[in-house]
Amino acid sequence: MPPTPSANTRTDRAPVNAVDSHAHVFLRDLPMAAGRRHTPGYDATLADYLALLDAHGISHAVLVQPSFLGTDNRFMLDAIRAQPQRLRGVAVVAPGIDEPALLDLAAGGICGVRLNLVGQALPDLSQRDWQDLLARVRALDWHVEVHRGAADLPAVGQPVLDAGCKLVVDHFGLPDAAHDAGDWLAHAAQTGRAWVKLSAAYRSWPHNQAAGAITAAQRLLRDVGPGRLLWGSDWPHTQHREHVDYASTHAALRAWAPDAATRQRILADTPAELFHFSNGDHHAP
Repeated sequence: MPPTPSANTRTDRAPVNAVDSHAHVFLRDLPMAAGRRHTPGYDATLADYLALLDAHGISHAVLVQPSFLGTDNRFMLDAIRAQPQRLRGVAVVAPGIDEPALLDLAAGGICGVRLNLVGQALPDLSQRDWQDLLARVRALDWHVEVHRGAADLPAVGQPVLDAGCKLVVDHFGLPDAAHDAGDWLAHAAQTGRAWVKLSAAYRSWPHNQAAGAITAAQRLLRDVGPGRLLWGSDWPHTQHREHVDYASTHAALRAWAPDAATRQRILADTPAELFHFSNGDHHAP
């Protein structure tokens, strides 16, 4: 059953006081993609997610298509349709998708495409179908979101930037004990078209999340800059939900960015523009 508008559906342009830039909604009985690396045994409903946003005073959010649903973005689009002013989406598409289909996604609140490449072979973004997709993404003023370990980020991210597109890097750039893409991320940020999500620290530092994330966030604040950073909850924290919850992911940003003005940029000012929300007056988080 698709999501239906809730009592707190926003019909006007509410001020952007905070944006959760990374969350997922799904049902366990939706058609799952072949070759998926994870199959959820629970539902992550729009109603539950909206309740969390409201409880934490977060005005807007970006839904990201999960890997296990493949290129079938219909459930996410239904969720956005139920909250069109409050939500945007990042879709997963095949490189050969045509322009009318992309325009339909844009009309449905999609503002970017995701390359979820964890556990996948790296695509050759120089191929014609990929270049055509990147050109269409650029023309729509969308971004390309990349989910890949730090070792391969330059190989994937640089072609996106070379194509003139905006680039959003998931989850601190997924550093590990052997690889850290911090130098390349700093270089990418100098283009004015690259952003990094401060999100899902538990995916890179499962045993020392607090210290690892604080160190990484401080480096990104210094080398990338607060205007190139976003915050995301990564709800419902797939494969990690037994060890983390929404409240702890929301509270973590204060440790990562103690300065209130810096958090304002990360939570509200930057995502309001990047994700095409209202650019009205913002309230301090």
